[in-house]
Amino acid sequence: MPAAASAASPAIVPRALAPEPAADGWASTLLALMMFLAPGLGFPGEEMLQDTLKSIIVSFFTLVAAGLFLLAQKDRTAPLRWHAVLWLPLLLCAYALGSMAWSHAYLAGVEAVRWFVFAVIAWLGLNTLNRDRLAVLATCIHAGALAAAMWAAVQFWTGSSLFPQGANPASTFVNRNFFAEFVVCTLPFSALLLARARRSGSIVLMAALIGFIVTTILMTGTRAALMALWLQVLVVLPLLAWRCRAQLAWPQWPRSWRLLAPLVLLGTVLALGFIPSHNQKILAEGHGTNALERGFQRTQSIGPKDYSLGVRMLMWQATGDMIRARPLSGVGAGAWENDVPLYQAEGSQLETDYYVHNEFLQLVAEYGLAGWAFLLLLFAYLLQAAWRSWRPDSDEAAADQPWRGVLLCSLLALFLVSNIGFPWRMATTGALFALCLGGLAASDARLGFTSRWLARPLRWSPVVSRGALAATALCLVLAGYITQRAAAAEHKLVMAVRLALAVTASGNPDDPRMRATRNEALQLVREGIALNPHYRKITPMVGDEAARWGDWENATWIWDSVLGSRPHIVAIIGNAARGYSSMGRQDEALALLERARRIQPNAPTVRSLEVILLARTGQEAKALEAAKAAMAANIVDYDLANSLFVLAWRAKDYSTARQALARRVAGWPASSAEALVQLGRMTAEEYNDQARGIEYYRRGLAAASPAERPALLQLVPAEVRPQVLAQPQTSANSR
Repeated sequence: MPAAASAASPAIVPRALAPEPAADGWASTLLALMMFLAPGLGFPGEEMLQDTLKSIIVSFFTLVAAGLFLLAQKDRTAPLRWHAVLWLPLLLCAYALGSMAWSHAYLAGVEAVRWFVFAVIAWLGLNTLNRDRLAVLATCIHAGALAAAMWAAVQFWTGSSLFPQGANPASTFVNRNFFAEFVVCTLPFSALLLARARRSGSIVLMAALIGFIVTTILMTGTRAALMALWLQVLVVLPLLAWRCRAQLAWPQWPRSWRLLAPLVLLGTVLALGFIPSHNQKILAEGHGTNALERGFQRTQSIGPKDYSLGVRMLMWQATGDMIRARPLSGVGAGAWENDVPLYQAEGSQLETDYYVHNEFLQLVAEYGLAGWAFLLLLFAYLLQAAWRSWRPDSDEAAADQPWRGVLLCSLLALFLVSNIGFPWRMATTGALFALCLGGLAASDARLGFTSRWLARPLRWSPVVSRGALAATALCLVLAGYITQRAAAAEHKLVMAVRLALAVTASGNPDDPRMRATRNEALQLVREGIALNPHYRKITPMVGDEAARWGDWENATWIWDSVLGSRPHIVAIIGNAARGYSSMGRQDEALALLERARRIQPNAPTVRSLEVILLARTGQEAKALEAAKAAMAANIVDYDLANSLFVLAWRAKDYSTARQALARRVAGWPASSAEALVQLGRMTAEEYNDQARGIEYYRRGLAAASPAERPALLQLVPAEVRPQVLAQPQTSANSR
């Protein structure tokens, strides 16, 4: 800001609202501590998902902070603050509560809670975050990112991890994308701490720590985060440092320090970036052996031909159809995952995806006009905030300029990664989003940006304080109840899955020694479903394992429980239909087939189910023709390829059977050993000569794993089994 303009500006903004309370009941400190603990802590077992723990941390810290803040204001008569931006999450909360009446009640309820907590965080930020408290918050955000980055680095370099998770390195998160998307949004806070440092030791330390955090983002190879990283490092942060130079310490550094800071940061990235990974899961991906290779390879791979982007395109197209079908009302808060099968492209199945991987599309698809209003008003507010921040008109505004710039930069990074991810749904990133809005709103109030559409006084009294305290106490009790049930349900369901997998891994689920384990798994899944019948992520896995044991009755009721919550999942409908068919309840199976056809008539699951049910109801000729037609249209899953092989073999259509077997092996190589043994049996039958199958049997048994071998050996005809097991004669062993 020019010196003349600064000198001419008034020192006090006359329209400013009352300052943040000096005594905030440690609310701002708790919010800052929340932003350190939520990313830094993880659960070291499978009994609780990582984001469940983070959601618990954010929810309880928020409610306790609200309670302490209200307690500190119990005798207050002066107004507190309100800001029009707070109406935006409350609008979505109200819509979610309303959509419980006509859409998916459970999912809408979860959304209502999410936006309520968001609004409380933003309101607390509005009323507590002065510049000194923003500095504490920035320090804790940086520390939380650093703690998470340390866990990620350990996973990348050593391959070890305390926390069960998906794609590595995920730090304390369940997936590396969630970690990278959070950490990249914290970089502006770390950069501001560096630019404010006044001692050489602090400058070197902060530069090195930022370099370390940047390296861990490169380790993930998360492309949305990498794009946000390059935009910030190359454009936004240098521009912000230049524009706010009068309010920062870095212009007063000696020239040697100004050279040292970027050299230390870059040197750290180079030094750590060349350290090779020893994480076998990461190395198996083939995207580079160190952080630098991985970061640059993944950045270069961004393009329309990318597989993961192609999957996202399918989701976005389905979401576009959803928006066109329900442009005003939306499908209901949180209901995208429930309704997306109804809008998928012909033959596609996206049922393993719970989110659109684009927050803006999902918001409009679910919330309709309320979603449009949220986005348009939010962007209008942020553009206005950016303009006001770029051209401060007072000393107070100039002092706030770096903080406003950092908050806006963090939101810019968040919105960028929100285009191909779902960071708003993650507890830590969602809390950061709310705090950034709260910090901007607090700055508006300080700077006198007061109107019906910005900051304004909020009438307050001891009576209001007591009422708000009582409501907060009730929310804490409710949060404790929900947390206990959620944690218990998750624990029981995860334990049920672990026991079920152990039974399957034994290779003999009917062994009497496995009976107690099977019963315990089934009892745990019953108890888990009773606590939370909507847990789609884990519950079906127990049903899948029960089906592998041949326990169709238990498998089917478990799948039915999932369909009670998510009625449009074609894969689960298909599983339940197979279960009913295997129990001889063909009418129920056929009813489910018709239900699946109405949703996705050409999904591979539906076409294979049709073939199976035709065959089981004595219509093998029709089943064979249906299987051939699906294969010709390239609508194939394992069951269809296998059914076509069996049906063609029974019909003595050996050519078609061989084609089906080859297609099955090509798509599912793990079945190759079984395929060789089956091919041996079919060849022996075709030529009426068991000797013709011996070589196939030997090759199949040689390719089989130790667990597969006994079952495959039983498929070999008894009359040639001794010859198959005998060592073949060769020139080497015949001497």
